[in-house]
Amino acid sequence: MSSPFADPRPPLTDAEMAELERRLDELPDILEPLDLGMADGYLVGVLLQPRPVAEPDWLRYVLDADGRVPPCDIDPEPIAALLRRRHAELNRAIHHRQWFDPWVFELDDEADPLETVLPWVAGFAIAMEHFPALTRIDSAELLEPLAVLYRSFDPEDLEDADELLALIEELEPPADLADAVEALVSSSLLIADVSRPQHGQSAARAGARTPRRPGGGGGKPRSGPPRGRR
Repeated sequence: MSSPFADPRPPLTDAEMAELERRLDELPDILEPLDLGMADGYLVGVLLQPRPVAEPDWLRYVLDADGRVPPCDIDPEPIAALLRRRHAELNRAIHHRQWFDPWVFELDDEADPLETVLPWVAGFAIAMEHFPALTRIDSAELLEPLAVLYRSFDPEDLEDADELLALIEELEPPADLADAVEALVSSSLLIADVSRPQHGQSAARAGARTPRRPGGGGGKPRSGPPRGRR
């Protein structure tokens, strides 16, 4: 039997990412779709849930952050088809505890790295809001990787999260944007060790705190950022 993670569909090209951005931007103003960076963090949050989330359930919140149904004359399938491929790519990486390139876009050379990765983290947080099973897991091993992700938020936005805030205060800020991007991947894979455990395959044991892309390079943001609505 073929593995469910041996999906033959290739990753999205830059042109296809631009098409996805355009299609999201063209949704009617009554909807509030996620932008590319947010959608990527959101998909990772969906995939880190302890039980699989059905496509119709996760797709609705990409089309509208509040889950409102698009008008009947809007066909979501072209958007769904592109997101489906990214979902499959991320799923393979998480399953095998391998590097993936987060959709993080450098807007300004002088920007704070944590501000630059904030859209991705905001998308992850939207997934936690709508699918809270992950955050309900009682495991101390989740606290540090979640703190690394949520440090991008203003502390005032993290209500009733005293343990996370205490850890965030102890974290060193990222040295640069590549360091911040790398931390997104590391933290995601460490979370997967808790929410999607696999015998003999631990991200922490495999060195997921410093994952490397093929060829040995560290995390690197994409150039040519999308505009997005948010």
